[in-house]
Amino acid sequence: MESILLSIDPRDPLWIAVAFLAGFAVKQYGLPPLIGFLAAGFALNAAGAEGGEFLRATADLGVTLLLFSIGLKLRLRSLIKPEVMGVAVIHMALVTALFTGLFLALSLTGLPLLIGLQTETALTIGFVLSFSSTVFAIKLLEELGALGSRHGTIAIGVLIVQDIAAVAYLAMSTGSPPTLWAFALLALIPLRPLLIRLLARSGHGELLILYGIVLALSGADLFELVGLKGDLGALVVGMLLAGHKQANEMAKSLLGFKDLFLVGFFLSVGMTVLPGWEELAIALLLLLVLPLKVGLYFVLFAGFHVRTGTAWRASLNLANYSEFGLIVGTIAAYSGWLPQEWLAIFAIALSLSFMTTAPLLRIRDRLYRRWRRRFKKFERPGRLAGEEAISFHKATVVIFGMGRIGTAVYDALVETDGKELVGVDVDTQVVKKHRAAGRNILLGDPTGPDFWSRVDNCTLHLDWVLLAMPSHTANLMAIERLQECGYRGRIAATSQYPEEVRALIKAGVDFAFNIYDEAGAGLADSLHQWDAEESGARQ
Repeated sequence: MESILLSIDPRDPLWIAVAFLAGFAVKQYGLPPLIGFLAAGFALNAAGAEGGEFLRATADLGVTLLLFSIGLKLRLRSLIKPEVMGVAVIHMALVTALFTGLFLALSLTGLPLLIGLQTETALTIGFVLSFSSTVFAIKLLEELGALGSRHGTIAIGVLIVQDIAAVAYLAMSTGSPPTLWAFALLALIPLRPLLIRLLARSGHGELLILYGIVLALSGADLFELVGLKGDLGALVVGMLLAGHKQANEMAKSLLGFKDLFLVGFFLSVGMTVLPGWEELAIALLLLLVLPLKVGLYFVLFAGFHVRTGTAWRASLNLANYSEFGLIVGTIAAYSGWLPQEWLAIFAIALSLSFMTTAPLLRIRDRLYRRWRRRFKKFERPGRLAGEEAISFHKATVVIFGMGRIGTAVYDALVETDGKELVGVDVDTQVVKKHRAAGRNILLGDPTGPDFWSRVDNCTLHLDWVLLAMPSHTANLMAIERLQECGYRGRIAATSQYPEEVRALIKAGVDFAFNIYDEAGAGLADSLHQWDAEESGARQ
């Protein structure tokens, strides 16, 4: 029997092992592993290594799953908001024009890679550099538990608009018009109820993952059959499922597979071309220009009535170059629209931007507090929904994080103690759900530098603050904000691990509890009570 390993180039597992070691090394310094993957590709290229068919196939599959995952999260209503669509379109146009003009001007300096640069090529370069990293932003927001926060949803909305523009570029990059059969793809719309029904019946395990992969690959194949870019098909099929409650679960289930297969993409890019001194010099220039890109985000967000604290956070979520831009650059290079040396420039600029942004994000709130007066000069009158002033009225307990734990505590306190309660959550959809159920819930992010400035007399009337947010980092940040605003009441917080309990106590929490330990203790108490009742009933 022929081994499946014979279909894999014997060198590919070795290259993947090198990528793992490089990614593991950079992660120890708090940097994204993909920087290590790119570095591994450059090192292997320098050693004369070449990737096999398996590596190229995983790279293609990673890009397809990336676009399918974007489609699953695509809510058109969230994109048409002025602070999202307006900022994304204006920023993309201005940054593309900025970089186009910059490189056309540099083409007059005599640098080898820039001599004779055509306007079309300069426009492609500017377009690629106008994107920000979707992978970096989502991983950051997941770590902070801020995917549903105002700054998180704004940043993700901008990224999705950029991704749609990139997909449109990919669709046009085939170089040939689609066939008349492309109109038959409209039949996918009536199929949505069937696709949704299959999604609902796929459960929560391996069938859900397999269904997602089948849809992504089938959508790509269908679009390629009619002369359209397959990646566009993956995005469109993902959009057909968007909005269903299990679409987000499918996206999360596919996240590990997508990230795994994208390793092949980043490794392949590094192995495509070896950077020289000219490429490194241009990449460093792009790093120097990056603050202008971030500053433009901030000014535009503030101009669309976003509070400066939210605008600052959202801008730093986007303070990098994009792996999706790298994908677009790769397509442009293989189509002959861009010299392949630019792939090395994009890869180095991407890595340097991640290395610069990662430590900056750790001190962003400290920087905002230091420069608050300067930032406030950009703030325009008028408030977006969800950024108005906040009042706790006569509440004695405030619960931050209205997930399952926060909701259970809220309901228990209302039923047993009759306390005046207020719940706070960062996610608009969660707040709407709780308000519909009759709970007193406010929209806000207690980790933000501007949240407590919106609260009227934040230290009055409060006996307890309960921090039940899913992110340990977010709970610690909220404690710091509470202390800064002068709160002297008691604080309780949830945790998942013993080391988190110790960190919370050290930060000033009066009562920290491990949800798994408490769940076990609660189950044991319930069993004892049930056993006692059963014994009494038998007697």
